[in-house]
Amino acid sequence: MRFLILCLCLAGPCSGALPGSAAAQVLMFPALSGKKDAPVLTVYSSLDEPLAKPMIDGFQAANPDVAVSYEDMLTGEIYDRIVRETDAGKKTADFAFSSAMDLQVKLANDGYAQASDLPMSDRWPDWANWRNTVYALTFEPAVFVYNKPSFQHEAPPSTRAEFIEFLQKHGDSIHGRIGTYDIERSGVGFLFMSRDQEQFGDIWSVVRAMGAAGVKLYSTSGAILERVADGRFLLGYNIVGSYAADWASRSPNVGIVLPKDYTVVMSRIGLVPQAAAHSDLGKRYLEFFMSKEGQTIMARELQIPAVSPEVAGNNTATTMREMLGGQLKPVPVSLGLMVYLDQVKRARLISKWNEELRHQ
Repeated sequence: MRFLILCLCLAGPCSGALPGSAAAQVLMFPALSGKKDAPVLTVYSSLDEPLAKPMIDGFQAANPDVAVSYEDMLTGEIYDRIVRETDAGKKTADFAFSSAMDLQVKLANDGYAQASDLPMSDRWPDWANWRNTVYALTFEPAVFVYNKPSFQHEAPPSTRAEFIEFLQKHGDSIHGRIGTYDIERSGVGFLFMSRDQEQFGDIWSVVRAMGAAGVKLYSTSGAILERVADGRFLLGYNIVGSYAADWASRSPNVGIVLPKDYTVVMSRIGLVPQAAAHSDLGKRYLEFFMSKEGQTIMARELQIPAVSPEVAGNNTATTMREMLGGQLKPVPVSLGLMVYLDQVKRARLISKWNEELRHQ
């Protein structure tokens, strides 16, 4: 289990984003019943098809007369498509699933999503449910990653203060061997940085220390994790834990630390658009995502931590919170997510980021 990998890192070192526009991939999953005129559930999602398939398979097993059209696209494209199609008076996706928490909440706040009153709605955690319209469906921490062979003689940093100390202590010997997200190009990187600013009063010291260490910036998790795995990088800062755990499960050189001062947790968000062609199918798919069966598939097959309080096991929000308590800081599904969609505030944060990275 990927979360087991994370758990092993809690006591100390383990032994042994969003790029530019691209064309959406459209994949068809015919109804299992073979019915030629089966209703079609249309899904817009930022989850790669190999990860999405177990959920689709589970849904279709319970709904054999429903076909699924799955469109894999970037988070910004999901938002733009729904707004553009709705404003043009057309029908749009029946279900939207995206890691861009802010854009999903904005869709709902601006009237582009509809309420979905489902069996699990009242039992869903308050932080993960906004007006029964926008639901957090995963629980994914931001972690430090490190190259294990490089830390045979000292422990990797486990707090931001230790992170700064490590960078300052090693100076030129680690220059250019630290990686993190480029917050101008990575939506999740920007989200994590905005939460850092709220949680840690001295966050700009971290940014200055990374700048002095010649930090390299990327828009994707994979680019950073690949370099940590092969030793080009010693450390990665604020990496999505589910991606890090996937690499750690395949590469013995990748270690993971959940920061002990605080660990930001992001979620992927599901909603049913107001202009859905088949809102009943969209709600049925969302209900499956929230069901015990769907959340179990999420935790066990996708290896992404589940939110549902009904699901037991290591790879769940319930177990993680029992183990870590207040260390975990989930990003609430609320209007507060929209603060940095204000272009002035966004530009101000990015400007400060770039200024501090250059500050020596």
